[in-house]
Amino acid sequence: MRTVSAKLKHIGTSLSSSSRPYSLTPLASSHGKPRNPPSPTLLNEFVNFCYKRDLPKAMNAMAAMERHGIYADSITYSDLIKCCLARNAVEQGKLVHKHVFSNGYQPKTFLINILISMYVKFKLLDEAQALFDQMPERNVVSWTTMISAYANAKLSDKALEFFVLMLREGVLPNMFTFSSVLRACNGLFNVRQLHCGMVKLGLESDVFVRSALIDVYSKLDELKDAICVFNEMETKDLVVWNSIIGGLAQNSDGDEALDQFKRMKRAGFTADQATLTSVLRACTGLALLEVGRQVHVHVLKFDVDLILNNALLDMYCKSGSLEDAKSVFERMVHKDVISWSTMIAGLAQNGFSQEALKLFDLMKASGIKPNYITILGILFACSHAGLVDDGLYYFRSMKRLYGIDPGREHYGCIIDLLGRAGKVDEAVSLVQEMECEPDAVTWRTLLGACKVHRNVDLAIYAAKQVLKLDPEDAGTYVLLSNIYANSQRWEDVSEIRRQMREKGITKEPGCSWIEVNKQIHAFIVGDTAHPEINEINRWLNQLIHKLMGIGYAPDTNFVLQDLEGEQRDDSLWYHSEKLAIVFGLMSLSSGSVIRIRKNLRICGDCHTFAKLVVKMECRVIVIRDPIRYHHFQNGVCSCGDYW
Repeated sequence: MRTVSAKLKHIGTSLSSSSRPYSLTPLASSHGKPRNPPSPTLLNEFVNFCYKRDLPKAMNAMAAMERHGIYADSITYSDLIKCCLARNAVEQGKLVHKHVFSNGYQPKTFLINILISMYVKFKLLDEAQALFDQMPERNVVSWTTMISAYANAKLSDKALEFFVLMLREGVLPNMFTFSSVLRACNGLFNVRQLHCGMVKLGLESDVFVRSALIDVYSKLDELKDAICVFNEMETKDLVVWNSIIGGLAQNSDGDEALDQFKRMKRAGFTADQATLTSVLRACTGLALLEVGRQVHVHVLKFDVDLILNNALLDMYCKSGSLEDAKSVFERMVHKDVISWSTMIAGLAQNGFSQEALKLFDLMKASGIKPNYITILGILFACSHAGLVDDGLYYFRSMKRLYGIDPGREHYGCIIDLLGRAGKVDEAVSLVQEMECEPDAVTWRTLLGACKVHRNVDLAIYAAKQVLKLDPEDAGTYVLLSNIYANSQRWEDVSEIRRQMREKGITKEPGCSWIEVNKQIHAFIVGDTAHPEINEINRWLNQLIHKLMGIGYAPDTNFVLQDLEGEQRDDSLWYHSEKLAIVFGLMSLSSGSVIRIRKNLRICGDCHTFAKLVVKMECRVIVIRDPIRYHHFQNGVCSCGDYW
């Protein structure tokens, strides 16, 4: 890639002057002549068969024509090649290739380009390049076809190399060339060079080029550049709007994605499937159920669109609205492996593990083969329901039954399953037998199990492994400090806190979001910024005293252990989810579900608090943390206190 990048430095020069041509072995340039006068009847029959897409008869007629040295025009052969592609007739396509070069006949560049495109669509890149290498003349279509093929095949270096060779041969790229080569860019330097080349050629205002630029800047997480390219356009079409909305949604900037969607609507554009898919992704990331329901109304216009329905299903699952998700799933006419996997994972993450396993059985009965994600959802269901035997069975048989090799995520689920069940030694053995190196997530999973089951020595070892792989992980520093404190190892506590100070590491503050009247309200621990914070704190204090009357006591295991007792109680009182719950009680009608999203896993104290609140207030609370969803109702949680 470094070599290609160096070559791309000279794009500006190459665009303005040609250098030595690409050295390849060309075909003979002489055009052969038919040995016999053309037979109008045979030729007409061939043309008619090609037009009617009658492949067997067309192939027979073509063989007869070859024996007589008769050739049709390029458009007719183009129709025949389209017919081969439609039927995935690879061998027949190769026969067409052989025919048009038989008897010394030299097809036009137009037809050779179509043959190259045919091989590309058949995923026969070696054959495509072999034919490309033999061309006596290559135009911008020839080069763009190959560049696009390599970009689509994720052979980025090859695509960029061909782009440089194209410039050396003196062929100027067009809008489609730039759109294709941009997809091959994995680094910002190359994108910048290509962007300059587009400006020099006057193509920067082209809608396809702009859209490709926005896509690649978004892919590289350079949202400022993407927005800059978008804003520079005087006139925008739906493709460009979709690019910027999609880029923002993919980079977890859901708020800006939704703002751009509103601007698009005000500009008079009607959302299509691509727009709505991106908007639903934005709603999913922000857990904006009410906004997602509004988008659902637009989705009804495209009711049979599978990708769109899958995005809608994912949004409802990740917003914790299982009733809506089940309704969408049951109504879907067509379901693919993504549909089934999304619903299975949604049930598992929302605490309905047995339903997830039953749905998995229905999926297999329907003939849909599970994939990597499906099995991950099943293992998650087993892990979060304590189904040790089931989880181990699915894990041990996934390769034999479904041909799926276990990945880190699958190992992580089983390590979590064994750890939660108290089988810490077995979890350690599984870490040791992993074919891939354990990552920080794997060690964090083991650390969590050690913490629950108070295996201090192993917890310390796992924590140190996490910090080797992720030295900035504040949560592990805090957990390790607490482990030392619980073991009265105060010197070690001081050392951990010293390391945190020296490295400038602070624990990420807990933040919770709640949607009220289509507006998002954010809370952090000990919040003082919310305009109604004084009233919220008054409600919270009254509520906590009521709960203490029925047995609630703050669990100080979830704060730093070197705080004084009363200070520890106070820090727990004002956790962000407690503030959000109280604001929901204040602001939402008694029949409304209080839905909260968190950036950190819910602590045990807040989990107990939420169970007691729903019991005393007769409410329903759904809290989504980074790991799973907790549905609190009638004094219990859907996780069964197993999280």
